[in-house]
Amino acid sequence: MELDLYQVDAFARRPFEGNPAAVCPLTEWLEDATLQAIAAENNLSKTAFFVREGEGYRLRWFTPTVEVDLCGHATLASAWVIFHELGEPGDTLRFATRSGELRVGRTKEGLAMDFPAKRPEPMADPEPVLAALGVAQGEIVMTDDIVVAVEDEALVAALAPDMAKLAVLPGRGVAVTAPGREFDFVSRWFGPKVGVEEDPVTGSAHTTLAPYWAGRLGKSRMTARQGGARQGQLTCECRGDRVILTGQVAPYLRGTIRF
Repeated sequence: MELDLYQVDAFARRPFEGNPAAVCPLTEWLEDATLQAIAAENNLSKTAFFVREGEGYRLRWFTPTVEVDLCGHATLASAWVIFHELGEPGDTLRFATRSGELRVGRTKEGLAMDFPAKRPEPMADPEPVLAALGVAQGEIVMTDDIVVAVEDEALVAALAPDMAKLAVLPGRGVAVTAPGREFDFVSRWFGPKVGVEEDPVTGSAHTTLAPYWAGRLGKSRMTARQGGARQGQLTCECRGDRVILTGQVAPYLRGTIRF
């Protein structure tokens, strides 16, 4: 069997920035074990697979070890492939996913994803989180991710967390965030529980980060940067129970999978 494979850098203005994702268009679904094996072989934080379904697409995302409910950067990557490689003529894509319908549209600033917002709540037991991160204090809230807010972006840049301790915490992953000097806020995201020690730019995490910072900053539209050694940027806009995440995509590789 042969499958087309695209690798693109999402939330990136040029190659080698942002978050790389693999995208595999399919005409019909393969066995789940085969999809997972392809994702493991790609060894990127996410591999996206999609199949045309009516006027839209069914979209699924896999880390090297598990299928996940929501992924921003691989959705952005998939939309770019559909628009620019497969020649989709419209300006809006509809994806059916495990998180409901997601829409991606073309804008002057890049591709804009319409995702459900997540409202964070205080976390009952913050001490294990602080110990795993090696930080003395921070405001800790939670949705499916734990979010730790500190006051200095230098602390975010200097993080060297204990991955074994992070892996036993509740939730999907841990985002550490701070006010930014060039951006409204900065963050890093760690997800050893789902097979990703650190993700350069995590769109799904911003469905929590954006509402959190909107409340703190008193603004609905914000600029954000995420990452440690590798970084990317995006714009977040809160619209009620939705978050619009806008970013650019840089193509890197096109190939063929044979098995």
